[in-house]
Formats: sequence, C-alpha cells, structure tokens
Amino acid sequence: MPRDILTSVMARSAQKVLIGRSGELDRLLGVLDAAAGGLAGVALVGGDAGIGKTRLVGELCDLAQRRGIVTLIGQCAELGDALPYLPLADALRGAAADPGNPVGRAVEARPVLQRLLPGGDPGPADATAGALAQQRLFGSVLDMLAEVAADRPVLFVFEDLHWADRSTRDLLVFLTRMLQRERVCLVGTYRTDDLHRRHPLRQVLAELQRLPLVTGIELRPLGDDEMTEYLSLLSDTFGSEGNDGIPVGGVVERAGGNPFFAEELLAAAEDHTRLPGTLADLLLARVETLSDTARQVLRVAAVAGRRVDHDLLRAASGLADLPLEEALREIVSRRLLTTGRDGYAFRHALLQEAVYDDLLPGERTRLHTAFAELLAAEGGSPAELAHHYLASHDLPAALRASVEAGRLAVELGAPAEAHRHFERALELWDKVPDAESLARETRPRIALASAAAAADSGDYHRAVAQLRRLREHLDDPALLARTNERLAYYLADADGDREEMTRAARDAVGLASESPLLAQALATYARTLYYLYEVGEARATAARALEVARATGAPDAETSALVSLGLIEEETGSAARAEELLARATVRLSGDLSIDLRARFNHARVQYERGELRAAAEIVEAGVELARETGLTWSTFGTDMRFLQYLIHYADGDWDAAERLAAGFGVRVGTRAEATLSSFALFVEVGRGRPGADERLRWLSRFWSDELVTYMARAMAAELALWRGDPDTALEHVDAIISVLEPFDPGLIRIAATGLWALADAGRSGERADDLLRRARWAAANGLGGPRAELGPEGRAWLARAEAEWHRAAGTAVPGVWRRCVEAFGSGFVYEEARSRWRLAQSLLEAGDRDEAHSEWRRALAVADALGAEPLRGALTELGRRARFTEPGDDASPRPLAALTSREREVLAHVAAGLPNREIGERLFISQKTVSVHVSNILAKLGVTSRGQAAAVAHQEGLTATSPDGQAPARPGRRASR
Repeated sequence: MPRDILTSVMARSAQKVLIGRSGELDRLLGVLDAAAGGLAGVALVGGDAGIGKTRLVGELCDLAQRRGIVTLIGQCAELGDALPYLPLADALRGAAADPGNPVGRAVEARPVLQRLLPGGDPGPADATAGALAQQRLFGSVLDMLAEVAADRPVLFVFEDLHWADRSTRDLLVFLTRMLQRERVCLVGTYRTDDLHRRHPLRQVLAELQRLPLVTGIELRPLGDDEMTEYLSLLSDTFGSEGNDGIPVGGVVERAGGNPFFAEELLAAAEDHTRLPGTLADLLLARVETLSDTARQVLRVAAVAGRRVDHDLLRAASGLADLPLEEALREIVSRRLLTTGRDGYAFRHALLQEAVYDDLLPGERTRLHTAFAELLAAEGGSPAELAHHYLASHDLPAALRASVEAGRLAVELGAPAEAHRHFERALELWDKVPDAESLARETRPRIALASAAAAADSGDYHRAVAQLRRLREHLDDPALLARTNERLAYYLADADGDREEMTRAARDAVGLASESPLLAQALATYARTLYYLYEVGEARATAARALEVARATGAPDAETSALVSLGLIEEETGSAARAEELLARATVRLSGDLSIDLRARFNHARVQYERGELRAAAEIVEAGVELARETGLTWSTFGTDMRFLQYLIHYADGDWDAAERLAAGFGVRVGTRAEATLSSFALFVEVGRGRPGADERLRWLSRFWSDELVTYMARAMAAELALWRGDPDTALEHVDAIISVLEPFDPGLIRIAATGLWALADAGRSGERADDLLRRARWAAANGLGGPRAELGPEGRAWLARAEAEWHRAAGTAVPGVWRRCVEAFGSGFVYEEARSRWRLAQSLLEAGDRDEAHSEWRRALAVADALGAEPLRGALTELGRRARFTEPGDDASPRPLAALTSREREVLAHVAAGLPNREIGERLFISQKTVSVHVSNILAKLGVTSRGQAAAVAHQEGLTATSPDGQAPARPGRRASR
C-alpha cells in the first residue's frame, strides 16, 4: 500500500478514538441529556487552534445522531462579518439536503428562513426590514427549533464563533436567553488564542457564561501520556526514529499537547520533511511536498475560503477534469482537504490561513479577481463579491457590491452587517468615479440607510453621529428634512438630548413640503412634544400630521398621529375619546408593522385602564395573533402585547392562563426587554407564593435602574416582603420606586397604597403615612401637563385602597372604607377584590359584626382557593383561626392542613409515605435543602416536633402520596396548566 494512503488510513483510524477528552465529552453529554429531558442548555467549547474542538464536537454529533437527535451544524468563516447568519444558513442548507431531517419541513413553513437558503428569494423590501426583520427572523428560528424539538430533541452546533458576524452573535444570545424547557442543546466552539482584548466575542462570552443555562468547557493541552497514546494510533513507527533522526518522543515534546500540531509533525517526519519551528511553517512544508499542480490547486482553494465548490474550483484553477482530479486525489490522500457533499474543505482552518498568507501579492489579487468574475457570472452573494472585489482592488465593483450587500442585509434582518456594508461603500465613494451611477443611489441616501441600519442594530450613538455629519453637507431641503426627522426619531428612541431632538423635529417640519415626508415629520414632532409634556402643542401638531397624512396618502404617519392623539386624550381628556381614536388607528394595517402593533397595544391598554377587561382581551388577542402571523412575537410591541395579555388574565382571575403565558417569560434575563417581560411573571408568582419568585427577583435586580422594571419588579418585591412579615424591606422598595416615578404617574397610587400597607403592618402612622396618601391623591388628580380629566376604575380602586390603608395605619379604619375598596375593585379585578374583603372582614370583626365578617371571610377564602393564592389563603386561615371561623362546607374549626401551601402539602404527602428528603426532592424536582426547609415549615405550622407526628396528621386528614389534594401530586412541569 502506498505510504500516503497508509498514512491516511492510520489517521482515520486514530480519529475514531477520542483520547484525553472523556471528561469534556461527559460534560457535553450531560448538557445534551438534560436538553433531551426538557431543560434547554448551551455549551461553549473554547481552546487554542488545533487543540481538538472540532474533533470533540464531532464525537458529540455522532453520538447524538445515533440516539435519534436532530443535528444541525453551522460553520462560521473568516468572511463572517460580511455574510450575515452564515452558520445558520449553513445549518439550514444541510438540513434541507437531508430528506429525513424534520428541520427541512419546518423551514419550508417559514419564508423568512427560506431566504437564507441558496436561491432563496429575499422578497421585496417591506415594512419588516432592519430591526423588525431581525426580530422576525429570531422569532422564526426560536419557533422552528421549538416545533422540531416537540417531536425530537435538537442539537445545534455553531463552529468557530470567533469568526461569527454580529447578527449571529445576537442570535446566539437571544436563543440562549429564550430557550427554557424546549428540548434544544446549543453548542458553540471558539478559539481562545484569537480572542484579543477588543474581540467582539469576548463580551458575548462573558455575558453568556454568567447564565446557569450555559456550560463553559475549555480544552487543555493533552498530557504527554495522552499524546503518546494518540501518536501510537497514528503511526506504526512508534518507538523508532523518523528519517530526520527525530524520535516520536521528540514530536510529543515539541507538540506542546496540541494534537493537530503533533499529527503534522509526525506526518512531516514520515514525508521526509524538514521540521520547522512554527506550525505555519510546518504546514507549508507539508504543502511543498505536493506536486506542482496539486500545490497550485490548494492555493486556489485557499482564496475561496475554508470551503470551495468543486465546479468553482475547477473554473478558478483553469484545469481540465483529469489533471484536477489527480491533483485533488493527491491533496485529499495527504489529508490537507476533505471531501463534502458538493466540494472540499480544508481539514483545519489553520492550514487554509497558512496557504493563503503564503500567496504572493500579485497571485492573491489575480485569484480574487478570478473568483469575483466567476461568482458574478453565477449570481453570487453580493457580500462575498464585495470581499473578492476589495481583495482584487476593483474598487468600483466593490462599491457596487457593498451597496447591494447592505440592501440585502437590511431585508434579511442583519442591520449590523448592513451598516458595515454601507459604511464601506461610503469609504470608497470619493475613490471611485461616477459612484452614484454605480450605487444607483445618491451618497446622502446611502448615509441615511447606514444610519438607519446602525439604529436598528441598537447603535443609536453611531446613527446620531452620522446624521449630524450628514446634515452639515446637505443643501437639498427634502433630504435635510428627512435627515432631521430621522435624527429626532433616533434621539427619542435613545432618550437623547431633548432640546436637540425637538429642534431637529421642528426643523424637519419647516423644511418639508406638503408630502408624506411632511406628515412623518409632523408625527415625529408631535411625539417629541409629548415627551416634553408640551401637551397643547403636541395635540395641535398631531392633528395637523393626521390632516397632511390623509391628504398625501401616508397611512403610516396617519396611524402614528392617531396613536399620539389617543395618548394625549387619555392623559388630558376622555378615556372614551382616547379609545375611539385608537380604535380608528387599528381599522386597517398601515404598511408599517411596528406602528400597527403599537396602535393595537395602546388600544387594548386603554380598554384595560377603563376596566373593559373583556374588550381589552379581544383586542390584545388579535394583536398577539398579528405579531405571531408576521413572525414578530419577539418584537418590542409583540412582547408588550403578551405581557398585557398576561396582566388581563391576572386581573380577571384566570391565573392558570397567566402562568401558561409566563412559562415563556425567561428568568435568566439579560436585556431590558427580557427584564420587562420577566417582571410581569412576578404578579402570579408572588400571588401564589411560588418559590421561583426569589430567583426571578435576583436576576431582575440588575435592571432596577430601569423605571418600568423598577416599578413592576420592586412593587412585587414589596408585596412579597409584606406577605413574609417584613414591612421595613417593603418600604425600601416603595421608596426606590417613588424616586423614579413622575409625581403625576398613576402607577404611584398603587405604590403609595403598598407603602401604607407596610406602615399599617408596622403600626406606624404620622407624617410618612400622610406623605404617601398625599402623593396618591395628587397623582389621581393631576396628569401630564395639568389636572387629570379622568381616572380609570383601577386607579380609583387603588386610591380607595390607599385611603383605607392610611386609616388602618392611623387606627381609624371603619368597615365603610374597606367596603368602598371592595366595590371599587368589583369591576373585574378578582384578586384585589378578595384582598379587600380580607381587610373588610378584619374591620367588621373589630366593629363587632361577626356574622357579616364571617360572610366576607368566606367569600375571600373561596377566591383565594380558586386562584391558588397561598399567601392570601394563609392570612385568611390565620384570621379564621383567631376568629374561630369555619371554612366553607366545614362544621368545625379549620382543618390542620389549612395553613400549608400547595407545595408543603405535596412534601407532607411524601413524608407520610416514609420517603427521605433526597427522594422527595427527586420526585418533586427540587433540591434536598429546599425539601428540608419545607419540612421545617410544616412541623412549625402543624405544631408538631417530629416527622412521625406530621405523618400521623397527614394520615388523619387523608393526605397520601398518591392523593395530596384529592388528586395525583402535581409535577412542576404540569402546575402551570392545572
């Protein structure tokens, strides 16, 4: 057998054995097994080049496929910054080519993902471009993975993340945060030696590795014994000396624990190659042993990148089929290239880099020119064309391709990459004659597109800076108007300088002629005036925007103006009139989905504020469906509508539905939008006494500088503290919220009521209580820019609660003040009505009206039972014990188990069955320490001193491990759908 074929066979045999990586593989399998069991996971595998990352992950993929797990593999490339979503497209392409892969069918049902496949039609530019298109794409990927994982677990590998584009990095972060109970495992590999201090992946890794979902694995160099074992499988010359007089033991020493380096050293010795000192030199030395034709083919392949299509390689090399095939057979037999479905790939990225770097400047330019011409003839990717044109110094073609690549990136939902392409075109502009003709656009328009892409990627600072520069060089009134309008819009989104924002918007209005542009400028100006609390002028400007929009045919500006008018009317006029304006804004789609979703959210919200919960539920349901149909479930207003939908269920008492929605609200939050959504889950978690509320609050504490998150999360933290008998901590949260809210914010009424609850529990009244009540009354009476015209029913109910809690703190709470609370919340706010009945029952008892108190107590207890509101139920149980009330349907004093939470009853049922804490934890999916805490609480509540006594009480009450509450113990995963 020829020596090169023998070497190849031995190497393939060695590759079948994984040496020195069993621990790392076990950790990866642990993440994969957990994902297959319903707990999504992420593994990030780092290590130096050649250390064995690909080999390790390849073994994982082989094992996964043998287990029937759907496997997706996507490869980043050095062109990553130019080609958005390259690993996603690579993985989907591989799945589409495999008829047995269910991902292919899932992709067919999602046109936004089909765009990433070869020949995929990007479709016409529409309202879902830039950031909105990216939100749609991210949502589609998440939805696709969830759909496939519902049938079979999924393993998705991102290789070489150090080359990933910004949009791919953002997608990885999004999936890591959003995947919770889906049977999906994500694995990413990256080179640690490539991560310089400012490498963009460093920040992503630091962010992700803080999450409990993420497992970090860094491959260490192999030890000498492991390396010796590996080399013994590679060569039958183990223990002898190579032809250069270097023993294999010397190879082990020189390799430094790097398997790829060791293999190349050994192969070089067997090929009679001089052993140079660096890996790059070594790789090139191996290339030099090839024939002239094979060496030339390898150099051509290196210009294409890590992979190259066979037909493209043949055309670029200029060789006939027979000599090309002979050269490729030689290269493949030496294990420099590997074969794939339709072409070849360098066995290791280091080899491609070494061969490419060794090309002469003229040779490199000539080959890039050849590839550019071939790709252009085949209709290749504009981003790839731009890369080759730049490298071949064809600046006019590079400018044209960069502009096309930017437009395509916008449509694909990759705004960061679009900005890079547009910026490159602008950099080339002055170096290219007739640039405008080549770009088929003016320079200012390209600059506007670049700024829009920067803003869509979240880089408002860069967008604003670019528009400021552009404004200084414009003399066209229409372009100057558009630039100022966009500047004002981005400053508003970024909460920038309000004076500059208003001045830019005003200038845009002054420069624009009667046109859709004037309508948009007026709508933006109205928005900025609203932010500045210039309510009168904002109303007049929005009304004019509405008039111009209708006259000039600008439906997006018309919808935006109607929304602004509705919000202003809500603050200063009639809620019914606000609802009418917002209803008009949702009659039809405007063509801008972001504005359409915003209109539907505000329409539903105003109905909710009016107490029209059923109407609000119908509107928000339609809005959520629109977001789902357009792939924008995870857009800003798609998210807003989901938490409003949750809030409506919370208010009307359908807590099971609310918890089902909250199952998608991640606990491990990392962005403001995620934190906002997560905050809402606390309403039911605190109301039901869920232990997960504490973990959620820990994650949310990083976002307490955000006003909305602070308002919701810290308000619920205050309630949690009050249920636990800690009014001082509750008051700390209340004070923190008051410090960030405007004095006219109606949310202040609820916060003041919570603070007064804490003062009353602490037995403190006086100046602080007076101040909180004064704040609540002022917020109820005053709105944006003047006296509040109308306060909604929920606001009026919370004001009644604040008044009643002030009286409770002062010791003057007669039943009448609490009855007013019950009546106020009786418009559909089920839980708050029950909480008010609890206080009313207390007040009636103090007034001596025992029968009426018993009646109110029963009604509140029935609601607490129906909702599963354990803290309220515990408080009512304690009140009933002290008053010697009986529960509905009982003839005696409260049952011994009445004070236990649902979880404590589950634990007690297993204690009664004789199970130890460890086994109870395994059955209930909680830690042994948590079981111990529950057992201690159970003993205290039952007034017993031993597990045996507690078990006796459980048996006496008919509580068993198979029927703790008359039905099978609920698994944690089923509780939300109970």
